Amino acid sequence: MTVGTDNSVLVYDVGGSHVAAAVCPANAYRLGPVVSAVHPEQQASGAFVDLLYSLGVEASSGFGGVLGAALAMPGPFDFAAGVSLMRHKLPYLYGVDLRERLSGRFGWEPGRVCFLHDSAAFLLGEIGAGSARGVARAVGITLGTGIGSAFAVNGRVVTEGHGVPPGGEIWNLPYEGGIIEDCVSSRAIRSTYERRTGLAREVAELATAAAVDALAFEAFEEFGHHLGQALRRALNAFAPSAIVLGGGISRSAHLFLPSARDELKGLNLELRVSELLDTAPLVGAGVAWFNGCNGSSPRAVAVGPDTHAD
Repeated sequence: MTVGTDNSVLVYDVGGSHVAAAVCPANAYRLGPVVSAVHPEQQASGAFVDLLYSLGVEASSGFGGVLGAALAMPGPFDFAAGVSLMRHKLPYLYGVDLRERLSGRFGWEPGRVCFLHDSAAFLLGEIGAGSARGVARAVGITLGTGIGSAFAVNGRVVTEGHGVPPGGEIWNLPYEGGIIEDCVSSRAIRSTYERRTGLAREVAELATAAAVDALAFEAFEEFGHHLGQALRRALNAFAPSAIVLGGGISRSAHLFLPSARDELKGLNLELRVSELLDTAPLVGAGVAWFNGCNGSSPRAVAVGPDTHAD
């Protein structure tokens, strides 16, 4: 049985090692089944587009048609043009027009494919169906290998304006003689623990050990203090009502939230944890589409046979 999808779109979350895809309807933004796969062994743009296509077909199986596709991508990326500018991450995509390649593979007009930054997608997902619903001024922070950020006013992501750093990015703002990412990242947690014990352990391992290892707990506590201080300095002028935390490290929020909140006392804001977790960028890609990131007024089209000619 097919499901009518006259108001649905294919959404993708492109990560550093894998890609996830689903069908996202408008309004409630309840995703269809999420499918995912690791990046292809063949490091070539053609193989990557093949992966996107096959995941899209799989995700939309049983659905009658979709409007197009919205992809949450890491930067640097020319989101308006649909062209990757990444030289270190996914270097085989550098300079590739993914809009043209992917739309051609599906047999769509290019305007049916749009792109947005993965940090923006995370925040839009939480605004649409997660921890930032109804928040007029919101900031999304993703915590992992680095720190990602996005700013939104009345449900729209902004990259400039009062209190918004260039491009909406805080990772490279000055902090403690370096930059914020030096102290708010997975490597910061690892280095704090290694400095105190001489042992090199991964963040997930430290999170599990924190219940019995006081020094592991202290590494997260120190991380929380830096996170709170960095957010206080970076976001004070923007004055958000809520900050939503996502990314892999947010799964261990109970270890660092108390110390982060201590540093934010006196500010009229809430520090919240993502409700959607890994699916937030997928939902956010759907939110972006229905807010007009595609730049057109699409109608539903079927995800049909492969029309690509090699």
